Parts: sequence; structure tokens; C-alpha cells
Amino acid sequence: MNAPTDRAAPAHPADGPEQEPLSPRDYATAARAELDPAVWDYIAGGSGDEVTLRGERAAYDRYRLRPRTLVDVSYCELGTTLLGRPVALPIGIAPMAYHRLVDAEGETATVRAAGALDALTITSTFASRTLEETARAASGPLWLQLYVLRERKVTESLVRRAEAAGYRALVITVDAPRMARRERDLRNGFHLPSHIRPANLDDEHTGGLHAGRAGGSTLAAHADRHHDAAFTWQDLAWLRSLTGLPLVLKGVLTAQDARQAADLGVEGLIVSTHGGRQLDGAIAALDALPEVVAAVPDACEVLVDGGVRRGTDVLKALALGARAVLVGRPVLWGLAVGGAAGAERVLTTLRDELAEAMALTGRPRIDTIGPDLLHRSPDPAYPLTPDDRDMA
Repeated sequence: MNAPTDRAAPAHPADGPEQEPLSPRDYATAARAELDPAVWDYIAGGSGDEVTLRGERAAYDRYRLRPRTLVDVSYCELGTTLLGRPVALPIGIAPMAYHRLVDAEGETATVRAAGALDALTITSTFASRTLEETARAASGPLWLQLYVLRERKVTESLVRRAEAAGYRALVITVDAPRMARRERDLRNGFHLPSHIRPANLDDEHTGGLHAGRAGGSTLAAHADRHHDAAFTWQDLAWLRSLTGLPLVLKGVLTAQDARQAADLGVEGLIVSTHGGRQLDGAIAALDALPEVVAAVPDACEVLVDGGVRRGTDVLKALALGARAVLVGRPVLWGLAVGGAAGAERVLTTLRDELAEAMALTGRPRIDTIGPDLLHRSPDPAYPLTPDDRDMA
């Protein structure tokens, strides 16, 4: 059984690696060499045959760019707003659990990296640092992702804590009433090392996460015990009654769900397949993005995550109507290789590539980016290799 060890996540030298990685792919290669194989599989893997995982990356490769020329691009403005708050760039960090699997500081390092660029961070219910610790380390905008748990008092407590700590929105994950079958984790008998736990939950709700067995995943078993699979549209009114914070639904892939959310006053949507980790065979988030954007009024902001690896990917998502993109695995790769500085370099690379792509396509501001920028090809030009699939 190839399960994660109980060793602490590796410390990172202050000077970083001898040869600094240049791209997210470089960071992925370095992180894979650094991490326990079971931890790598947990981060890299998807559900089922990983069709949707591969599809997330392939969706971006189907689009080609149609540049305009002789435009003044001596300065490109990347700033935008998210739920009314100005941010320096349309790139944020998607919610991901257990950052301490890759770095001893975990989420506090991640949020410092985002803050250095004034980028949004969405921290997870299942973070390995408390939401209060993360908030104290944050200098950029901060939202809290919520799984609605069977014991509603636990969810209510998280909402109250988020308000008190200064979080600006609640992101409700709606595509995970149960955890999908993730075969890499099952083969590895994946479990958390003894020094890592879901720091936002008490001991009553964290049991059974540290003793793995081949053919089983303690995280899946934990989700089956605690996620509320009966949570429906009608229950959103209960969440709204708890707080005045904006509500954002994460995991919406259809116009029908988008319209229903907007009709109920939801302030934002994240088009997402959970990084290819939930329903295998689902439409890629980028392919679902246009119909979701078309289904809701401008007041309901639409973000997208999954498969973003280059600044040109960010540009393509913005052209299809996304307010911003959220980046997941590449941030963890940077964190694994260089701690907060590594995660910051990943975000900086994406920011700089986006500015370059805007200049080279003649789009000097976010509001000049539209669907006329894109040409859609029927298939990706470059089929994914086995290594590509593991870094998709």
C-alpha cells in the first residue's frame, strides 16, 4: 500500500530551487519529485477513468486566438472587481483541502502568496489551518468555501466564524452530495498523516481520517458520514437567513441551474467540475461556461475553474464571459516546491502571461476581451501524453 507517511511536509530553502521553474508544468515536475506518491495522486487524480480531468485541459486547447493589430498596448490593465471589490487581476485561488500535505505552513502560506498580488483566495471547509489563522495571514480578498454538513449547527458555526474573521463571501459547493470514486486514492488506501486534520472541525467530526487501508479512502468515508446529500434549492433560504454575506454556488454546469440560482438571488456562480474529481464524463467547465453566462443577469458574477495552466487560458475564459478564473493544482505545485514564494511565483507567471497575451492580441483592458477573440477548433491540436494527463 502506497499511503502518505506521517513526516512533516518538506521545508523549503529561502533561496528556492537552484534553477527556478519557468512554467506551471515545470512546477508540476518538481512537485511530483518532492511529494509522497500517494499525496501526488491525491492532488493530481480525478474520478473514474479521469475523462473529465483530461477534458478540462483539452477544452482550452480547442480554442485559438484571433489577434488584432495596431492597438496601443503600451500598458495593459488587468484590474477588475469581484462582488464589488476591486482586485488587481482576474485570477484567484480555488478552494482546496489540506494544503499542509505539501507545505508545513499550509493555507497561511497560500494566502500570503495571493495577498502579494492582491488576488482572491477561497479557503476550504477542510483546510488544514483554521479559517481564523488564514484570515490573520491574508492581505487580499478572502472567501470561505462551505460544504453543507448533516449537522446544520456545524455549518452555522462556520458561517458565524467566517463573518467574525472578515470573510467577504460564502462559496457553497453543490456538486458533492457524496464523494465520487477516485481510484488512485482507493489503490493507495489514502488517509491523512497524523499531524494533519481538518482544522475547522472539532474532534467529533474528524474521526477516521488517519487510518487507511488498501481499497479504501478515509476521505470518501468521512464525506459519506458528514456531507448532507439532502441539501436542495429550498435549503438555500436557510443559508441566506444566517448571513448577509454574498452567496456563490460552486459546481454549476447548466443554464437551468444557473437561472434558478440567479432567481433565488445568488450573487455568484463558479462553473466547475471539481477539478475532474466528481462526476466523470461531465462536460468540461470551459465548455459549460458560455451557457451559464448567457443564462444569468450581469449582477450574478460567473467565475470558472479547472484546467487553467497558462495566461492564454485565462484570456480564453475571460473571452467566454468569465469574470475571473480560479487556479487549483498549479498553486499547490508551487507551494510544494517553494512554499509561499513558490505559490506566488506561479500566480505571478500567470499574471505576466495574461498581460503578454492581452498585448499580443490587442486587448489592453479586461473590457476589450470578448468572444470575437476566439476561434474554436473541433479537436485539440496536441493530444495529451501520459505525463500531460497527470498534470492536467
